[in-house]
Amino acid sequence: MTHTIEPAASGRAKCRGCGKPIAKGELRFGERLPNPFADGEMTLWFHLQCAALKRPESLKPTLQESTLDIEDATSLVRSMEFGLEHRRLERINGVEKATSARARCRSCREVISKGQWRIPLVFFEEGMFNASGFVHVTCAAQFFETTDILTYIVHFTDELPPEDLEELQQALDGSGKISP
Repeated sequence: MTHTIEPAASGRAKCRGCGKPIAKGELRFGERLPNPFADGEMTLWFHLQCAALKRPESLKPTLQESTLDIEDATSLVRSMEFGLEHRRLERINGVEKATSARARCRSCREVISKGQWRIPLVFFEEGMFNASGFVHVTCAAQFFETTDILTYIVHFTDELPPEDLEELQQALDGSGKISP
């Protein structure tokens, strides 16, 4: 079972990291795992950037062995090494405003108020990303042991307006409060 980096044969496969289609001809990472539902193995496809952010331990050796010309390889290596240094980063699944006041922060254990920014978390198990709670944006430094997470937030969130990005960055830097 060796993982692979190859051009997408068609545009039908969806990335396991972000859920968006992988365009035909685009380089993609295939993580081969034992199939939990039948004999043999299965291949999970990822955009290279998604794999660098969500599956760095699997992508790193495959990227090092690859003979393909990968134009952003240096950026991918930086992302992987940062993710390996801060193990909880691969759990980030974007950012959103709380739809209710039922969830508790996985870091401080306080209720996340309705309308407050929160970071959804996922964990990887048996070839799938499963929801595992939320973290206040203001608790990110304590939970992830870094505040340099905006790349993860932006990559796994659909369209954030510039004013929301600025508000999130200020909260991460500790220079501003997130408004509910």
